[in-house]
Amino acid sequence: MSASRNRTLTCTPTELAELSAGIVNLESDAELSEIDGQLIAGDFLEVAKHLPGRFVDLLILDPPYNLTKNFNGNHFRRLRREGYATWFEGIITLLEPMLKPDATVYVCADWRTSTIVFPVLEKRFTVQNRITWEREKGRGARRNWKNNTEDIWFCTKSDEYYFDVESVKLKRRVLAPYRENGQPRDWKEESGGNYRLTYPSNIWSDITVPFWSMPENTQHPTQKPEKLFAKLILSSSRENDFVLDPFVGSGTSAVVAEKLGRRWCGIDISLEYLCWARKRLRTAREDSTIQGYENGVFWERNSRAAQTRNARRVKQEEVSNSGQGTLFG
Repeated sequence: MSASRNRTLTCTPTELAELSAGIVNLESDAELSEIDGQLIAGDFLEVAKHLPGRFVDLLILDPPYNLTKNFNGNHFRRLRREGYATWFEGIITLLEPMLKPDATVYVCADWRTSTIVFPVLEKRFTVQNRITWEREKGRGARRNWKNNTEDIWFCTKSDEYYFDVESVKLKRRVLAPYRENGQPRDWKEESGGNYRLTYPSNIWSDITVPFWSMPENTQHPTQKPEKLFAKLILSSSRENDFVLDPFVGSGTSAVVAEKLGRRWCGIDISLEYLCWARKRLRTAREDSTIQGYENGVFWERNSRAAQTRNARRVKQEEVSNSGQGTLFG
């Protein structure tokens, strides 16, 4: 029996039957309109044959890492380096014709897999950077360092690409506020404390991995946080741009794209995972909140109380401003 505060998303047999009816199975070449906003069931190696060309603005690629893992009955077994490199390059070969000339590609990997995929990516794209994010959780090891980071390779098709750094600045508390002529320098005094909007680096320590009391949590073994993908989508796509995730799993990229006003398509071999994704998408259309992202700003970890105070302050200012200039304001 689960704890009373456990909000992990699940589907009943009745829900699985109902949700699966809306999932697409491609058996012939598809037009863009047929896959826009759709979850597609199947092995990407087969589905790719039916997808259109040059339609992707942003590719989020979160493939099985080179680890032995059970994905709801679909087993991925660890390969030799050469074998995984060949498999991964086959995926990239299928995806490349789908990318627009100015497309951006983000590729997720653990530290071992990262060393295998980088040479493949370097051959095909311009590798702009490597993001390393703290997964926060991880098993301890008696004879090694605890492994709690993952990589995301930031690649582009060319040197002409979209990147909006202003949308992904991080709000941090200022511990030693500096003043110039008595005024705050590069920070603001707020009711909840002193804060600064900082430029994002390629080390992300503000991410919280979904856990049992968070509504975005599912039982997917490698689920990514919505906040993580929100940074990728906001920085590297415009509203109505097309986001593709060929290993969408429980639907995080599709959910975040939906919340942020992007078009999207997600593919996965597990029908049950796609049902979880559809259920999450229904909620996303009613509630666009993203944990750790409030009023257009990303907040540092463990700042929920400050976010709540900030949201309350913004709402009060909106109410106050709406009354200005009226007869009975």
